[in-house]
Amino acid sequence: MPFEVFNKRMAPLAKAPSITIQKRGTMSINKAAHKLVGEPESVELLFDKDAKIIAMRPSTEAHAYALRAQSARNTGQMILSAAAFTQYYDIDTSVSRRYKPYEQDGMLCIDLNSDSVVVRGNRSKDVAEGDDADDA
Repeated sequence: MPFEVFNKRMAPLAKAPSITIQKRGTMSINKAAHKLVGEPESVELLFDKDAKIIAMRPSTEAHAYALRAQSARNTGQMILSAAAFTQYYDIDTSVSRRYKPYEQDGMLCIDLNSDSVVVRGNRSKDVAEGDDADDA
């Protein structure tokens, strides 16, 4: 039997919800997490300073943050530019971190105290174990 070339695009992406807070404050939201709150086009950002929880609430208000597709390949990944938000609330973005979000009261929540995985981009040779750099 001849060898077959493996292309990482052949493997299905993780189905578990995840959000990565990247360096510079950009948030990458996978398809499963986006579906948790009804796949909105824009969200309001909320922050509980005491509990250190970020919440994204679907919104059509003018001040809402637009979610945009990460790439033209339509992978389901959404991007949210939130640098001003992370700076204002002094949220650490010195390294990219992936969190497991949850839905609460119609909002997508990220507990910054919960376990997270450091994610290194595809420009780095050090990719966190079990993570695909393209998902960052």
